[in-house]
Amino acid sequence: MPLSPETVSLLDMAYRVGAPKFHELSPAQARHSFHKLQFAFRPDAPAVASTAEVPIARADGSALLARLYRPLASHAGDQLPLLIFLHGGGWCIGDVPSYDVLCRELANGSGCAVLSVEYRLAPEHPFPAAPDDVRRAFHWAVDNADLLGVDPARIALGGDSAGGNLAIVTALALRDTDNPPTFLLLVYPSTEIRSTRPSRDKYAEGFFLDRSTLQWFFERYLPGVDTEDWRVSPMRAASLAGLPPMLVIGAEFDPLVDDCAAFAARVREEGGVVQYRMFEGVVHGFYTLGKLFPEAREAVALSAHALRQHLASGEGGR
Repeated sequence: MPLSPETVSLLDMAYRVGAPKFHELSPAQARHSFHKLQFAFRPDAPAVASTAEVPIARADGSALLARLYRPLASHAGDQLPLLIFLHGGGWCIGDVPSYDVLCRELANGSGCAVLSVEYRLAPEHPFPAAPDDVRRAFHWAVDNADLLGVDPARIALGGDSAGGNLAIVTALALRDTDNPPTFLLLVYPSTEIRSTRPSRDKYAEGFFLDRSTLQWFFERYLPGVDTEDWRVSPMRAASLAGLPPMLVIGAEFDPLVDDCAAFAARVREEGGVVQYRMFEGVVHGFYTLGKLFPEAREAVALSAHALRQHLASGEGGR
């Protein structure tokens, strides 16, 4: 399918003469640019029942910050399923405020509470700071389920891009524990740092997530780290068996799309339950830009439906 008109408009804006790319900016500048993009093209914020800022203590005395959303139809005493959501941005950019609208939409659409986690970013905090924070947030949510008003047996992990990577890595680390996640929501996740699949070259330039930008992210997140380590490239794990049911969303004109499809296929081959949906005509990053992309609204609705379906009962859909 050709690029959608909305995608062409976004790419024209992104590649206009003189506009710097992420990899040409400092981390602070890249974060500001990403923030502006999200605020310009995200939908209007829907009301939810409540939001609360949640500080989670780290061992060194610092706080891992998160924001809890309870859906509009919920009541104070309801014990809800929970989605722990991890924002994208190449482990270097992105934040909870940029994803505020998306988390509200997912909460209302799914009937789940959503805990959006402000994990530490590279290059100030390279690997393994981010996955360490995500595991801490998951364990804290299980241990404090009563405080959050959620069911510890119905906790999903989700995220887009780098956040999807962190969701997979955390699920692999927790799959043999007493309280593993019960569902994964994976939106164009990074599953392999080094990949030779065709989409990496086919969409390497001019499709929003350029090869140089990917390399900029990788170098800052993984200084001196073995990129074959499953904790950064979960496709390299010896086994993907035992992961929870998952929805994997891909974008047609994304350098990561073949990696996403390959990951979904391998999980299915190893006995996992996978729904894979590739959205045509769009690029990496479309999911949060619902003011511009009708496909984003469809993808968020699909995500909310999958969460509701798999987390509706205490069995978590397993």
